Amino acid sequence: MKFSHLIEINDPLNPLIERLSRGQLWRGLVLRAEKPKAFVPWLDRCNILDRAEASISRELHYGELIVHDRVTFLPQEQVRYHVPQQKDIPESTLTMTIEEPEPDILFVRFEYDDGASESADTADAFYNEFRRTAYQESDIDTIRTIRQMAAEGVLGEAQ
Repeated sequence: MKFSHLIEINDPLNPLIERLSRGQLWRGLVLRAEKPKAFVPWLDRCNILDRAEASISRELHYGELIVHDRVTFLPQEQVRYHVPQQKDIPESTLTMTIEEPEPDILFVRFEYDDGASESADTADAFYNEFRRTAYQESDIDTIRTIRQMAAEGVLGEAQ
């Protein structure tokens, strides 16, 4: 299943939403990878197994379930999560890309791909729609957490 959606970060027509700088947004997306427990409350713990200049390898613990993944960073632009196939978990990716169609007008595009083709089966279609909704809600929560961190000064100045 492939799924993509955009979340608007800065809306110049809505003065009630605090503006985030590209730097703050980027630091928030990196923190989501490095300290995922702040974004995923049901995660028990995350161990960073390897750190390179533009990537980290992680081990995520959800109760008895352990998931390994690799997160790669394209600075100020993109964070990509890759989960290789492991036991009952199929290979999948999540890519978060910062888009700036005009200065200070920021969006984050979330793209999911689990490699499976779309099925015409009614049960599969229902399950995929449920997953799309869950992914979208999780992504909205991610941006909400980044906004909260920015308001608390965790992500530095807006610049």
